[in-house]
Amino acid sequence: MFTASKLWNKDGLLIRDGLWDRLAVLVSGLCLVHCVSTIAIVAILSSAGGLLLDPLIHEIGLGIAIALGLFTLGRGVLDHGYMMPAAIGGLGLGMMIGAITLGHEGGHGGTEVLYTMLGVGVLALGHDLNYRATH
Repeated sequence: MFTASKLWNKDGLLIRDGLWDRLAVLVSGLCLVHCVSTIAIVAILSSAGGLLLDPLIHEIGLGIAIALGLFTLGRGVLDHGYMMPAAIGGLGLGMMIGAITLGHEGGHGGTEVLYTMLGVGVLALGHDLNYRATH
């Protein structure tokens, strides 16, 4: 076992040849990884932020949600015969459609997000009820 005095004196350093150099290279490498990854993450997030706020992304996502909702909830009504899951899911989709009409401009951004989140939650409840009724 090496004591602190042996690691710091010349003879102790000869025994652990290159220990401090390897440690310095490791720390330098970690620093490089940190700097590059920070720059890359910030660049990706700033680019993605502009893309994710594009109204077209919301409209495409809503179109996919409507298509999946009509297919799965409609199929559920045919499978189990209960209308309640489809009605609740339809209410959630309606809330999402209403939210997208508010837009980001004019200070409605927070309201749009709130109604979208509520609509997504209600739609998820409809899908959960549909799943439970089927299984």
